[in-house]
Amino acid sequence: MEALIPVINKLQDVFNTVGADIIQLPQIVVVGTQSSGKSSVLESLVGRDLLPRGTGIVTRRPLILQLVHVSAEDRRKTAGEENDPATWKHSRHLSKGVDAEEWGKFLHTKNKLYTDFDEIRQEIENETERISGNNKGISPEPIHLKIFSPNVVNLTLVDLPGMTKVPVGDQPKDIELQIRELILRFISNPNSIILAVTAANTDMATSEALKIAREVDPDGRRTLAVITKLDLMDAGTDAMDVLMGRVIPVKLGIIGVVNRSQLDINNKKSVADSIRDEYAFLQKKYPSLANRNGTKYLARTLNRLLMHHIRDCLPELKTRINVLAAQYQSLLNSYGEPVDDKSATLLQLITKFATEYCNTIEGTAKYIETSELCGGARICYIFHETFGRTLESVDPLGGLNTIDILTAIRNATGPRPALFVPEVSFELLVKRQIKRLEEPSLRCVELVHEEMQRIIQHCSNYSTQELLRFPKLHDAIVEVVTSLLRRRLPVTNEMVHNLVAIELAYINTKHPDFADACGLMNNNIEEQRRNRMAREVSSATSRDKVSYMPPAVGDGNPESGTGNWRGMLKTSKAEEILAEEKSKPLTVLPASPQKGHAVNLLDVPVPVARKLSAREQRDCEVIERLIKSYFLIVRKNIQDSVPKAVMHFLVNHVKDTLQSELVGQLYKALLLDDLLTESEDMAQRRKEAADMLQALQRASQIIAEIRETHLW
Repeated sequence: MEALIPVINKLQDVFNTVGADIIQLPQIVVVGTQSSGKSSVLESLVGRDLLPRGTGIVTRRPLILQLVHVSAEDRRKTAGEENDPATWKHSRHLSKGVDAEEWGKFLHTKNKLYTDFDEIRQEIENETERISGNNKGISPEPIHLKIFSPNVVNLTLVDLPGMTKVPVGDQPKDIELQIRELILRFISNPNSIILAVTAANTDMATSEALKIAREVDPDGRRTLAVITKLDLMDAGTDAMDVLMGRVIPVKLGIIGVVNRSQLDINNKKSVADSIRDEYAFLQKKYPSLANRNGTKYLARTLNRLLMHHIRDCLPELKTRINVLAAQYQSLLNSYGEPVDDKSATLLQLITKFATEYCNTIEGTAKYIETSELCGGARICYIFHETFGRTLESVDPLGGLNTIDILTAIRNATGPRPALFVPEVSFELLVKRQIKRLEEPSLRCVELVHEEMQRIIQHCSNYSTQELLRFPKLHDAIVEVVTSLLRRRLPVTNEMVHNLVAIELAYINTKHPDFADACGLMNNNIEEQRRNRMAREVSSATSRDKVSYMPPAVGDGNPESGTGNWRGMLKTSKAEEILAEEKSKPLTVLPASPQKGHAVNLLDVPVPVARKLSAREQRDCEVIERLIKSYFLIVRKNIQDSVPKAVMHFLVNHVKDTLQSELVGQLYKALLLDDLLTESEDMAQRRKEAADMLQALQRASQIIAEIRETHLW
């Protein structure tokens, strides 16, 4: 299991190269208030003076410190692998680089090795000032340092700036909030272990480190407390209760350490001497706890905790890396490869777009919309739901009233009184009603045209992602298809207009459906006439009505009951009901041009209010029935023929000619370079995605190399 920590260090290095923070790796994060001894604890773990020290805020950038245990053989191997030979041509460097037992390496200095730990400390100070300035400012950008030594255990630690309250120097007014957010960013990682450092000469209950640790780890499953400055407690007090966990219990334990004082540092006291003095102090003051406290015990505990923590995190980490690798592979595929053969690429993109456009209409596209109807399905909905229902809602007698019909009949007879209802009046009125079908038919064409436009956007967004790489090509394709649709719109409108004009051109009163309807109505009216005549004789009705009946009886025409609509000049029961409804005085005003009527009855003065005669009622009803019957036949024809015309002249024509239109207008040598110009940031995004994918694949390979035996 010892091999797990180097594995995590390798992963850390892989992701550092791409500057990404998408994978949360297991690591130990050191938190505490300013000057509580965080950096001193880290130095004790390393066993060398390598961190800047002093009073006030010294750590002003996160320091990610990887400790790597190396033996003599590993040291020679590592030195040979990790260093550029050209860097060590100088004899001074050569002697230090190859023969040194311990060395360090920064990420930002690439392959340069540091064997002098004073140089490491100076480099940390220089790098901190380069980013954070030289007057107490802080920065969230981390410094990466790797220490190779036979005297350390494998650990990955993060040293953070200490929590403070009052800004000093160039620090902003919200320095407390900035540092808090920086700390939370690291300890919120569920794969991190929190090392909460608290000075022994302060009350444990006021520990800011434990407080902030509990915010992200309320159960304490990944928090370890470290008590520093045990030798600086007031005379007569000790930390026995704190170290035993009686004051504030911490699940992972509480470990006390004694660090070097500032005087010891000034006097160049070595870390090894400090650890010996620490052991002697613990034996003297806390003999019963000496074997469970101190820097060496802390190092072993951290190593054990980190190994177990990595073991627990590894399965989830492996899954996360594989998922991200698949996502970035998909992203890279969407960006496409750099264009080599522009001619072939252009032809391929045009063909693919045309195919996807046609497939969307046919309903065979790869990307099927689930939130709304689109393409061919929406066109079908327009034909059979929108257009069909609109036609059905058109009233056959809409806009016609009894006076209109009566006036039309009288105008059609001229100066002679008519014995029969004139055919001309029927034709004039039915044409007027048929004309009303033209507007919804043209609206149907417009709706289908709009949907054909929407399909262009659908194909761009869902089907042909490659087009997004070439915005100019995308715009050109949209323009060509829009132009093609625009040219087909007048042709289709003309055809639909002609369909209505064809129906208006010839009123076919011999239409089988119309003849059947007339025959049925004629039989109905004949039966109702006999019933009515019987009632009229018995009730001695008025002379006008009786005398008006004979002309319609003895016609002798063999077609009178089989479909000739003149045979319907017989009074029906419905006419009686209509007469009763209209028994109230009816105001008949002279028709005026303002109301759109013909000259009313050749200006013959009429009574202001009178009842309609039975014959007038009968004539009006006959005309209404004929209009309704013939209108339904025409509406059925229009409802069937308009969708067919739209499909032939607009939809199918565009499908058949789209590709040839695109190739003809866009596949030209002069346009190649311009159309296939990528958007400015596409190359950059492709490179970033490729680098990240490579890092994830390398990380997946590193984890895959771990044998199952390493986990236990």
